[in-house]
Amino acid sequence: MRREKINTDFTTLFHEGRELLRSRSHERIDRHREEAFRRFLQLGGVPDNSEEYKHADLLPVFDRDYRVTLHPPRQEVDPNTLFTCNVSELDTHVLLTVNGWFGNKEEVLELPGGIVICGLAVAATRYPSLLEAHYNRHVAAGERDGLVALNTAFAQDGIFVHVPAGAVMEKPLQVVNLMRGNANLMAFQRNLVIVGKGARATILVCDHTLSDHSFLSNSATEMAVGDNASLEYYHVQNQHIEASQINSLFVTQGRDARFDANIITLYGGFIRNNLFVSLTGEGGECNLHGIYLSDKKQRVDNFTAIDHIAPRCRSHEHFKGVLDDAAVATFTGRVTVRPNAQKTEAYQANHNLLLTDTARVNTRPQLVIDADDVKCSHGATVGQLNEEAMFYLRSRGIGEAEARLMMMFGFAHEIVGRVRLVPLREQLDDLIEKRLRGELTKCYNCVLHCKKF
Repeated sequence: MRREKINTDFTTLFHEGRELLRSRSHERIDRHREEAFRRFLQLGGVPDNSEEYKHADLLPVFDRDYRVTLHPPRQEVDPNTLFTCNVSELDTHVLLTVNGWFGNKEEVLELPGGIVICGLAVAATRYPSLLEAHYNRHVAAGERDGLVALNTAFAQDGIFVHVPAGAVMEKPLQVVNLMRGNANLMAFQRNLVIVGKGARATILVCDHTLSDHSFLSNSATEMAVGDNASLEYYHVQNQHIEASQINSLFVTQGRDARFDANIITLYGGFIRNNLFVSLTGEGGECNLHGIYLSDKKQRVDNFTAIDHIAPRCRSHEHFKGVLDDAAVATFTGRVTVRPNAQKTEAYQANHNLLLTDTARVNTRPQLVIDADDVKCSHGATVGQLNEEAMFYLRSRGIGEAEARLMMMFGFAHEIVGRVRLVPLREQLDDLIEKRLRGELTKCYNCVLHCKKF
């Protein structure tokens, strides 16, 4: 009954909010809404124990009295007035979204090489050919996910990034996603990133909350990485325990393209990360890495799907988790190798460290191989701290608490060590150490250095 009521409430909201959705968005975005909402209902609405959400209990997340943000915030946000930043050497272009809306409305950031960054709603008017070519074109891998369809039905704005062929983004783009309000809020955000042939870019996303209310964010991001292009993507999730996120990332890679992602989950209530990568051009490379730290009754779900469509592509995937108290985590990793994707190399691993008997993890690495000339492997482990290693550290005069911390930190650092932005890597090491010590339970301040562009 709860699920039926939630779906009925969404149906009422969609029908009653049609005109408001249209008035605040653009026809190139609006034209997809009706079909998307029909698909949401055809798929059964909010997922309930489907194969993709087998261990995710979404009903408590959705069954709250949320206000849905169908109009932009009334005032713009200045990052310098909201954040205490302490990574002085990290130089980035900083943009904000607030409750799913681009923070500076009509502003367009133009960088050397023809790089353009703005809000998605603005891009629909100013760059119509790019929207026509890419918006809602890369989400086919998530066609069975009702929450992706729900995003398409309701999202009105987000971040738009275009890096033309041959251009190089000299400084990383930092996107700070804020949730704030004086009541419980649900927000929808849609992002589109286009990296042209031979171009290079780095994007850093960090999620934060500015009040103690319950928040639910449903975000979808489409990324097109052209032939011989390179995109680095970092996502730092650091919200309070009443904040929930559903993040869906769709990446399409061309010939000899490279995509590197690192998902760092420090804190939040319920967090679901969906990562879909399609290697459509020969010689492409994809590297997905993630670390999640959970305690109390937090839930973190990571679902990845790498589709090897073209031959001679490589993928490397490694996720790690440290779980304390009664935290629950789920990892589902699916690597598909199509019949024509000969000479594929694919590696997948998920390792988890449980600190209590009440912490729990569900791990499901999967390989679907329809080609015969491939090198593929996968594996998963769930365990506790190594007693022999503990004994060794204790025998060197290190106290039990400090020895445990050293082992947990070393376990997590393997993932963080892959972050190429050195100031960010050092700050993440510090945050993870504090998190493991129990000093960081929630954070309202951005952990990165913000500068105006």
